[in-house]
Amino acid sequence: MNHRVLTPLTVLFLVSLIACTPTRVGDPVALNSPAQWQHAANADTAQSAETTDLKTWWQGFNDPLLNELIDQALAANHDIKIATARVREANAMVTVAEAALYPSLDFSLAGGREKRIDRIVGVPSGQGIKLITPTADAVSGGLAARWEIDVFGGRHLEAEAAAAQAQGSREDLHAAQVGLLAQVATNYLELRGVQQRTGILQSNIALQRERLRTVQVFHKAGLANEADVARQQTLLQGTEAMLPQLTNAGQKLIHRLGVLLGEPPESLEQRLAVAGPLPKQAPVMPNLLPADLLAQRPDLRLAQTEVSAAAASLGSARADLYPKLVLSASGGFGALAVGGFPSLADSVYALGSGLSAPIFNAGRIRAHIAAADARLDQVAANYEKIFLLALEDVENAFAAHRSATDSLGQLTQAEASAEKAYRLVDALYQRGAGNYLTVLDAQRSKLAISDERAKAETAVGVAMVSLYRAFGGGWTAAESPGDIDSVSTP
Repeated sequence: MNHRVLTPLTVLFLVSLIACTPTRVGDPVALNSPAQWQHAANADTAQSAETTDLKTWWQGFNDPLLNELIDQALAANHDIKIATARVREANAMVTVAEAALYPSLDFSLAGGREKRIDRIVGVPSGQGIKLITPTADAVSGGLAARWEIDVFGGRHLEAEAAAAQAQGSREDLHAAQVGLLAQVATNYLELRGVQQRTGILQSNIALQRERLRTVQVFHKAGLANEADVARQQTLLQGTEAMLPQLTNAGQKLIHRLGVLLGEPPESLEQRLAVAGPLPKQAPVMPNLLPADLLAQRPDLRLAQTEVSAAAASLGSARADLYPKLVLSASGGFGALAVGGFPSLADSVYALGSGLSAPIFNAGRIRAHIAAADARLDQVAANYEKIFLLALEDVENAFAAHRSATDSLGQLTQAEASAEKAYRLVDALYQRGAGNYLTVLDAQRSKLAISDERAKAETAVGVAMVSLYRAFGGGWTAAESPGDIDSVSTP
C-alpha cells in the first residue's frame, strides 16, 4: 500500500479512538437510603410540600418584614457574592480545559537588522578582493498550528473534571444560599421571641415592684416582718437582673442580621428594635423521602460532583501512561536583504507529526495515578459521610420540632390554667375573701408560664426553619449558570 495513503488512514484511525476512553473510571459510590423517616409526623396528620415549595419556604410564615430581610440578604450578603465569583472562576476554567481539545493557531512576525562576524562577503576593490561584514535586514512571519490528538481521552477527562468542579461551585453557591436563608429566618424568629419575652419580663418586674410595695405597707402595719420584705427585694432584684441579658441577646441578634444582610451591624437598630410579634403562621411540613435528599440538598450534590471530578482526574492520570500524538503545520514568508545585494524572499511551510511515549520517569506517572486514586477514595467516603449527616440533620429537625410542638401544647394549656387561677383568686379578693398578695402571686405564676410558652413558640419556629434547611430548601435547579453570571456581575 502507498505510504502516502497509509499515513492519513492511520491518523484517522487514531482520531476515531477519541470516542473510546479506555482510562475512564466509573462512579464507585452506591448509597443505601432508608425507606422512611423515623421521627417524621404521621402520614395522616402531616401536610405535604412539593419540592417547588421548598424554594420560598420562608413565605409560609406570612411575615412581610422577614420576606424583605431575606430578599435583601440574597442581594447583598458577602458569602453569596464570594460563592458567585467562584462560580464565574470555575466556568472560566472549564473553557481553559476544553481549549486543550482543539488545535492552537499562532501568528508570528519578526524583523530586524543585524551585522554578524560569521557573515563575510568578498567585494572587489582597487587592491583586489576586500572582505567586509555587511548589514543584513531580515523579515519573517507566518502561522503555526499544533494539535495534540486526544487518542486515549486524557484531555477529555480533564475537561470533564473541570466541568464537574464548575458544577460543584454552583452547588456550593446553592448551599451558601440555603444556609443564609436559615440563618436570617432563625435570627429573626429568635429576635421576635426575645422581644416577646422582654415584654413579659417587664410586666413581671412591674408586678414584683407592686408586690414589694404591698409587703412594705404590710410591714409598717405589722402584718409582715423584715424577712418578708427582704425576700421580696431579692426576688425583684433577681428578676430585674434578667432584663439586661435579654436586651443584650436582642442587640446581638440585630447585629448578626445586619452582617447577614451585608450592612454594618448597627444598621438595623432602628428598624428592628421595635418589638414585633412572633409569626403565628408557619410553613407546611415538608414530606419528602430520604432518597429525595440526594437531589435536593446542595451539599450532597456538591459531594457527588467531587466524586465525578476525582474519577475523571484519575482517568486523566492513567492516560499519561499511553502515547501522545501531535500534528503540526506552519507556513509563512521570509525576506533577507544584505546591503548592496538583491533582496531574497520566499514562502516557507512545514508539515509534521510526532509521537511520544513515556519510558522512564522515576515513577512519577504511577505516583500521580496512586494519588488520584486515593483522592477518589477520599471524596467517595466523604460523599457517604455527608449523606449520613444529612439524614441526621433531618431526623434531629423532626425530633426537635415534635418536642417543641409538644412543649408548646402543654405550656399553652398551663398558661390557660394559670390565667383561670388568677381570675379565681382575683374574684375572691374583689369580694373580700382573699389576700392581695395571693393575687399578685397568681399573676406572677401566669407570667412565668407565659415566658416559657414564648420560648417554646420560638423553638417551634426555629425547628421548622431547621427542617427546611435540612431538606435543602431555598434554591431551585431551574437556576442556570447564565442567570448566576447576569445577577452577580457588576
